Amino acid sequence: MNTSGTSGRQGRAGGEGHGAPPAARGRLLAGRYRLVGELGRGGMGTVWRARDETLRREVALKEVSVPFGLPEEDVARLHARLEREARAAGRIEHPGVAEVFDVVRQDGRPWIVMELVRGITLQDVLEADGPLEPERAASVGAQVLSALRAAHGAGVLHRDVKPANVLLALDGRVVLTDFGSSLVEGGEELTDAGEVVGSPEYLAPERALEAEPGPASDLWALGVLLFASVEGRTPFRRETALATLGAAVDDALPAPGRAGPLRPVIEGLLRKHPDDRLSAAEAERLLRRVAGGSRSRGGGAAAVPGAREGRRGGGGRDGSGGPAERRSGRGREASGAGRGPRSGGRKAPVLVAVAALLVLLAAGAGYLLGG
Repeated sequence: MNTSGTSGRQGRAGGEGHGAPPAARGRLLAGRYRLVGELGRGGMGTVWRARDETLRREVALKEVSVPFGLPEEDVARLHARLEREARAAGRIEHPGVAEVFDVVRQDGRPWIVMELVRGITLQDVLEADGPLEPERAASVGAQVLSALRAAHGAGVLHRDVKPANVLLALDGRVVLTDFGSSLVEGGEELTDAGEVVGSPEYLAPERALEAEPGPASDLWALGVLLFASVEGRTPFRRETALATLGAAVDDALPAPGRAGPLRPVIEGLLRKHPDDRLSAAEAERLLRRVAGGSRSRGGGAAAVPGAREGRRGGGGRDGSGGPAERRSGRGREASGAGRGPRSGGRKAPVLVAVAALLVLLAAGAGYLLGG
């Protein structure tokens, strides 16, 4: 079984355009988007800061990098994945999902044009500050779940929910990024037989067993994200990807020692069989109740110090937001309740540019966009 996703070591790049190749800086794409600087790159793509000369605003541009000598059919598949990401994100109307402005072609390659947002990833917060308090984790989780419910309602499975793909914007929004691994209802699956897309530590048991994924698979990943947010580690991480997948299928959930009031939600989302997991509506209700505990004691629920509410006419609703420039940090990839699968299934905020970072397929490497 092969695994692919954004689980590799992330690299650094200047958030203000430092290090961009001189020949590329200033280049005009599609007669409209002028490259200002490189925000970050990985094994399969690059994210750029650019200026929309027509509307006179900054945007993020995402391109796919094709390895030299790659067969034409594989090149076409890489391009199709990028275009699928744009379609997936573009069909979801929610303040917690990256907004897509345009898809253009230049020199035979697609580029996604996305909004630019300031913030920091949840992964960076965990690496810089350590685990979150349960109330704060619940606030972030509720907003991620709200975005997931909008995606599922639009027929889109994310398939790579993890802290590195959650942006905490400076205006108080929480944004689910990187729909490069998504599966769109009615769309073509672009993976080979036996290939598992996503990060092993966050894959649901049914996905590890190559069963048909559904919304409950994203809910499992959210449960792992919540566990990691309060415990500082994922529950099933082992020495290898295959061992990690096996642990998700067979091993009991370690008791979360720091989760407090969040524990029932985590255990409910991490039940082995998808039919046994908490529903999205019930999980969101419980998360918002836990998050409300911090506010009732005078604590804020803002994800980033100094954050404020608002965005896209919906930020006040659940505090979500758009695509991301990502800061330093090393890419880490990594219940008791429920039974085994049933038969048939196997330190300060920095400037970050939101570009719903590209899934890095063969290399399995992620972006780290620096500031």
